[in-house]
Amino acid sequence: MGRHLLRVLSLAAALGLWQLLTTLDVNLWLRFEQFPTVVDVAREFGERVGGATYWQDLTDSLSRIVTGFALAAVAGVAVGTAIARSRLVADLLGPVLEVLRPIPAIALVPVAILLFPSNEQGIVFITFTAAFFPVMVSTRHAVRALTPVWEEAVLTMGGGRWRVLGSVVLPGALPGILGGLSVGIGVSWICVISAEMISGEYGVGYRTWQDYTVVDYPGVLVGMVTIGALGWMTSTTVEVLGRRVTRWLPRTESRIEAQVPRRSLPKVPRSGPRPGPRQGPRPQEEVTP
Repeated sequence: MGRHLLRVLSLAAALGLWQLLTTLDVNLWLRFEQFPTVVDVAREFGERVGGATYWQDLTDSLSRIVTGFALAAVAGVAVGTAIARSRLVADLLGPVLEVLRPIPAIALVPVAILLFPSNEQGIVFITFTAAFFPVMVSTRHAVRALTPVWEEAVLTMGGGRWRVLGSVVLPGALPGILGGLSVGIGVSWICVISAEMISGEYGVGYRTWQDYTVVDYPGVLVGMVTIGALGWMTSTTVEVLGRRVTRWLPRTESRIEAQVPRRSLPKVPRSGPRPGPRQGPRPQEEVTP
């Protein structure tokens, strides 16, 4: 309860500081004289929530991110596992993927416009590309880091390759895969908003850019807050699902100690008899002549 209250107070303090700086028109190194206040943004947010355009933009952005991220999750895990398990696949796909991986996904907007018949498919493609590489790389490293003894044990007991994949490889690499998914969902939001600003017709990114072009700064801040809320919601969903599917993993000792007060921990007696007082005279030190 105390942690949740601290987080609420931290957010309230940030909003209060924002309101204070913009109300007083502070103009030092940072200029707040033209920056919208919290009240202005809240008023604009209330007006937009009551309209249908805001919810249409919200639905379009969510559908794009969910579709692209879901495809990237499936493809990234499959390709990463195949590259880590097969030399042939690594030789065929590895060089191509390593050349494409450094290219920012947002730089593929012209390619998406040329390849796909609609902007909607192009934005989903950019979202897919942004999430694919973090998931693929994390899966590849996680699978390669597995202990070979587990696989040998399954093979010794008569299990086949699919049994090894389902019982050893994927469960063992699951923590690394979830790490890639957490990174991928954040990168996907960055790229889908940027793609909507460049070539979208609807969406939160498109609306935010349109507000900027008509100098509607409260509308721009409403778009930014909406993007942050959506990103927090989706990333939290991925983390919660990840914790649920990895319940079998041992928890760290620090978390257990944080839940149990120190004074309630039982004292463990020392093993063996305690040393008593020294008996007999104390030996004299030798003096070297």
